[in-house]
Amino acid sequence: WFGWYGFNPGSTGALHDADTAHTAGLVAVNTTLSPCVAGLLVFFLRAKVVQPKCLDVGGFCNGILAGLVAVTAACANIKPWESVIIGLVGGSLYQAGSMLLRRLKVDDVVDAFPVHGINGLWAVLALGLFGNPDEGIGGNGVLYGGDQLGTQLIGSIIIILWTGLLSVGILLPLHKLGMLRLSDTFQENGADIMEHSPAKAYNDNPAVIQEWA
Repeated sequence: WFGWYGFNPGSTGALHDADTAHTAGLVAVNTTLSPCVAGLLVFFLRAKVVQPKCLDVGGFCNGILAGLVAVTAACANIKPWESVIIGLVGGSLYQAGSMLLRRLKVDDVVDAFPVHGINGLWAVLALGLFGNPDEGIGGNGVLYGGDQLGTQLIGSIIIILWTGLLSVGILLPLHKLGMLRLSDTFQENGADIMEHSPAKAYNDNPAVIQEWA
């Protein structure tokens, strides 16, 4: 999250006058609000709604990431209240995408696709929905009579085609050659034992952990 403040506000490229400083400040606020609401939404859903109804810190962190991804494209062109809506949608999309992957039995251990794929697409489309041209901050959203959404849709399609074709071109040959996944033996024993040095960098003996505590 801290690094995202360098990524988003830093992308203004300058702080030499009031206008650029205002833009950087607006970006920083939007980069705060969207992940806040997205993370809290996911945390609430997993604690109170979605089974097994537990306090899921990992889900909370991924919700924050989803909010950061969702707001990045439009962060300089929207008002703070719009970033809250974008974050709420982003958190919802992340949770729905995460549950869908599990239902489809897709192996995505860190939920990379719901965070970066689904919310990356939402981020691109959100820029076409939000942003009032009358505010003078570069917005041109369709909700205000703008025409940016068409451009964002075309860009989204091109991105999907580009990444899809390149991924198939690289991963399919690796799959056919049996080089895409590690062997069953490697996976069963774990990379720690098979490849890393030292073979185990942690201790899972509860008695020893309790003694250290």
